[in-house]
Amino acid sequence: MMHKLYVSLGSNIGDREAHLHAALKRLEERVGRVTALSAFYATEPWGFRSENGFLNAAACVETLLTPEDALTETQRIERELGRMAKSVDGVYEDRIIDIDLLLYDGLVCSVFTAEGRALTLPHPLMTEREFVLVPLVEIAPQLRHPVSGKTMAELSDALRHRP
Repeated sequence: MMHKLYVSLGSNIGDREAHLHAALKRLEERVGRVTALSAFYATEPWGFRSENGFLNAAACVETLLTPEDALTETQRIERELGRMAKSVDGVYEDRIIDIDLLLYDGLVCSVFTAEGRALTLPHPLMTEREFVLVPLVEIAPQLRHPVSGKTMAELSDALRHRP
């Protein structure tokens, strides 16, 4: 059975656009067919200071993979493209590529993969990040968050109007 996986992609080192395209090519080869892709958005770093701005995008991928296998593949893609370390305990740094799993169908879960990696769906910080919601609204404005029940457009609007 095909599943809809929504991912967020970002890069702020080197040829950011080339890194995003390379990640998308590998996603197509190993995770599934990219059925929707947002524009690439120039954004400021979130959660840390850097002189390097980001390019961010969102994509919908139709996949046969389980969420755990999709995480394994996306993290393998990150390593292949040169990312050596993931962010830990809210400490962020510059990165060649970042691929985050946002939503998988309407699944709500928190599990550990066979490699011991934590996977929480929906992504626990997606509703706090404009650089995630704006591209996601472009490709799926009426998609509903499985916990809040709000659409991506509603979540993005609420975040923009937060004091």
